[in-house]
Amino acid sequence: MAIRARRYSQARAQAGTNLELAWWVFMRVSGLVLVFLVLGHLYMANILINAGDVDYNYIARRLSNTTWKIYDWVMLSLSLLHGMNGLRYVLDDWVRDARARFWTKIVTYSLAVLVFFVGSMSLLNHDFSKGLSENTRLEHSEGTR
Repeated sequence: MAIRARRYSQARAQAGTNLELAWWVFMRVSGLVLVFLVLGHLYMANILINAGDVDYNYIARRLSNTTWKIYDWVMLSLSLLHGMNGLRYVLDDWVRDARARFWTKIVTYSLAVLVFFVGSMSLLNHDFSKGLSENTRLEHSEGTR
């Protein structure tokens, strides 16, 4: 069951296993990291440039850079793990029948793995520079020197 504690010492006393305590700590740390990742993403996508200027060329230029791919992949990974752990807490609280809870978790975790796999493959393996026009490619290559 979920740990209902506000402080680490209380959580340690309530945790049935060290793994449950580790997930409790993970939720706090990942939530804090996600706040900064999402605020950074919003700043770069909506404030740094005009949101109306965002098109395929802008996204392709941005994702042609390995740093932005890693940034987006970390945001995908952390948000998916954070959300799935939160959903695990909800399922433990609301689904009372052990067999129904087991199968619900199996289906949910399978879908999460599928979403993570498809998201990672599309983010890391897609060549975003293919759709860029020649002028955009020249601007991007000049900007990276």
